[in-house]
Amino acid sequence: MISAKLVAMIEDHADQLTAGLVGYLQRHPRTSAYHTFARSELHTRAYDVYRNLGTWIAGKSETEIESAYVDLGTRRFQESIPLSQVIFALVLTKDHLLSYVKMSGLSDSALDLYQELELIRVVGRFFDKAIYYTVHGYEQAAGR
Repeated sequence: MISAKLVAMIEDHADQLTAGLVGYLQRHPRTSAYHTFARSELHTRAYDVYRNLGTWIAGKSETEIESAYVDLGTRRFQESIPLSQVIFALVLTKDHLLSYVKMSGLSDSALDLYQELELIRVVGRFFDKAIYYTVHGYEQAAGR
């Protein structure tokens, strides 16, 4: 059982989460190709994940996740972003989110802790799929 309270908290603080992530992406040495991206482009993608987290982890079908992230991989290939940086950006997106969940301090009981751990597991699974489909789209665009 995923904590609706945690998901709502993440979605309600999507702007704050997104601003922090965009800052990381534009400063981190492993995402140098993103340093020249417009903040609005980075903001739009991250905000969509954070603001609609409940939908992404519970309401989207495998086909919808595949479509969205194959498109991302294709776009990043066309923009000549190295695949390693694309994947690291997704890892940063996930890690930033999970750090926020862990620091939220909403685990007051064993049930809360269980729900937090379940959310972490489901978010991890979502990002595993996102990474796979992003690589798949990137490889397709590269003709591999």
